[in-house]
Amino acid sequence: MRIGKNIERVITYLLSIIISASIVFIVPRLIPGNPILRILSSYLERGGTGVDIEKLVEDYKHLFGLDEDLFTQYIKFLSQTFQGNLGFSIVQFPRPVIDVIAESLPWTIGLLFITASMSWIIGTLLGLLAGWKGESSIFSKIFVIVAILSYAIPYYIFAIILLFLFALTLHILPAGGAYSVGMAPGFTLDFFIDCIKHATLPALSIILASLGWWFLSMRSMILTIKDEDFILMAEVKGLKRSYIMWKYAFRNAILPQFTGLALSLGSIVGGALLTEVIFSYPGIGWILYQSIRSLDYPVIQGCVMIIIFSVCTANLLMDLLYPLLDPRIGREES
Repeated sequence: MRIGKNIERVITYLLSIIISASIVFIVPRLIPGNPILRILSSYLERGGTGVDIEKLVEDYKHLFGLDEDLFTQYIKFLSQTFQGNLGFSIVQFPRPVIDVIAESLPWTIGLLFITASMSWIIGTLLGLLAGWKGESSIFSKIFVIVAILSYAIPYYIFAIILLFLFALTLHILPAGGAYSVGMAPGFTLDFFIDCIKHATLPALSIILASLGWWFLSMRSMILTIKDEDFILMAEVKGLKRSYIMWKYAFRNAILPQFTGLALSLGSIVGGALLTEVIFSYPGIGWILYQSIRSLDYPVIQGCVMIIIFSVCTANLLMDLLYPLLDPRIGREES
């Protein structure tokens, strides 16, 4: 029975990727404008002359397969995507899309992996304490108000506030970029410290925005579990309150939190688009934004497909591994 369920999940996973890939192919082509003409217009504005524009447009279209009908383009796109070939960037030709993405991906993963992990740990622990102390405790009441405000305010609002306060007003931290202009990237202490300074404000904006959700969800789980029979039984046995909290309440409440964390980590390659744009942080979100502006279809498709693949894979892994984390699910399926 479980094997059949797993096969069903894998089929759903593949169908999700195919359907998502189809949408990714269609949507960029609905954006008004022509990427080839936009590139050539930029060339002419810079003083380019002596070129047969019409022939150059046809050559570019043939080079990127834009002179074929949409169905042929779609079939080629699916075939190449599943082979790991994301094509070449139109704007940065002849750079392969995979190289453009590979250049920005480490910045996004570094930033969002740390922020997702930190917000999850802090929010989960605070939610555990607030839920265990009860709804009437001052600690719980104060943090619930803060968490609701944190959850309600979008991360890009936090980004604008932090940028104005710490970069433009107090001049404590850099206003944008991943590292200082003129500094050569390398595995040195100075470069590492400089990267930390530039990542501090983007990271804070994301942590502040996501902290509230982890706190509220963990607190809610603990408040529910506190009234379960196994908790009352542990209290009757005379076990220490701290032991019951960690050994019984925390272990049962943490599973949904792990699911949420896995999905968050699966989606980190998508970047925090608006935060990266606000701080000019060179991650996937920034590259995607620039590609949309320039109608660079292959890069748009490549970025979104990487995001889709990571999210779908995270979902599949959680579906397959969850019975190992919670044996009750495995028994229900068998």
